[in-house]
Order: sequence, then C-alpha cells, then structure tokens
Amino acid sequence: MRVLLVEDDPLLADALRIALSQSAHQVDVVGDGELADQALRDASYDLTVLDIGLPKMNGRDVLRRLRQSNAGTPVLVLSALERIEDRVDLLNLGADDFLQKPFHLSELDARVKALLRRAHRHAKNELEFGRIKLDIDARRCFVDQSAMDLTAREFAVVELLLLRAGRVVTRSQILDLLYGWEDNQGTNTVEVLIYRLRKKLDFSGWNLKTIRGMGYLLESSRG
Repeated sequence: MRVLLVEDDPLLADALRIALSQSAHQVDVVGDGELADQALRDASYDLTVLDIGLPKMNGRDVLRRLRQSNAGTPVLVLSALERIEDRVDLLNLGADDFLQKPFHLSELDARVKALLRRAHRHAKNELEFGRIKLDIDARRCFVDQSAMDLTAREFAVVELLLLRAGRVVTRSQILDLLYGWEDNQGTNTVEVLIYRLRKKLDFSGWNLKTIRGMGYLLESSRG
C-alpha cells in the first residue's frame, strides 16, 4: 500500500517512515502542509498519516481541502492535542482516526492496518483468493498450508492484485506502489516482478492475465 506521511519533525518522520516501510508499505514523506496538499492532488494514496502542527499550511487545512475535493483517502491524524473537543473537530473535518502523541509504534501499526482493511472492506487480518492466503499482519503468503518465499515488494504486489481481483491493475499503479519519489524506476521492473510472481504462484491456480496496453487482471482459474 502507498502511504503519504506528513510530519515536520525530521527525526520522528524518519522513525515513522522506517516503521511503515517494515510493514511493506511504500512511504512518501513531506514536511509541510503545502507539499502535502500538492502531493494529495498529484498522486493517489491508500492512506495519509497527517500531523496537525505543520508549517506553511496546518494539518486542519490540508484535511479540509482533501475532503472538499471529495477524495476518500483514509486519514490518520497525529497530534499532541488533548481536549476531546479538538478530536471531535478533527473527526468532523473528515479524519478517520486520531492518534495522540506520544504513541507507541505498535499502536500506529495496528491503526494503519485497521484503516487499510476498512478502506478495502476486509475486516480480518487475512486475504484469501482460491488456494492463496495472505497474512496481512505477518506479511506472509501461503498456498494451501505451504509458505511462499516472497520479497517485501512481491508481497505488496500480490496484496494489490488480490484486493483488486476482477479489475485491471495498471503498470503505473504497481510502480506507484513499489517506488517513492527518490527511487529510480527501471523500464522493465514491473515485467520482471510479474514474471517472478508467476513462477512462484502459477501452480496455485490463480489466473493472472496480461491486458496489453493496460496492465494485469487477476481472475479465478477454471482449471
């Protein structure tokens, strides 16, 4: 999943980026409200983790502008605010959840996973497709009872394909998932990764089709 992290404290931002990346999320980091507003207009994110006390444009205005654009991106607000009235105000502005500073990284991880499951209408910590099962929390993939050896990027792409089974997943969507703004994107990166996934998972009975000029479509196998 692709996450936008908006935090102006460099040390905290780096710690949160590392924590989110360890759960196989692709994390883009910005340090002020204007950059956050621009990023949310320019790209598609599965989740935004938003600090409120930001320079240039505060987090409330970022959230307000996001919701005025009718974007449904889940937003987890980070703030040191303690008054219940402040929390209610943020929820009324369109925040999906609120985490008060200071907090434990384990709680951040749990809330992020819960918001992503809710956004994709999955109440459980597992995704199943035919004989394939993904343990979202442990970031592990199984076919029947056998664990598959997937890299973090391979797991992220399988998760994306399963979440959007029956719909075309474009090459650009996969690249957005895999890479941040600072990464170099090879011309055949997606093709190589899909080739490796097919070698590892085609025996499971999934039917991953290449839709020429569009992307990839995961369908149930009839075999």
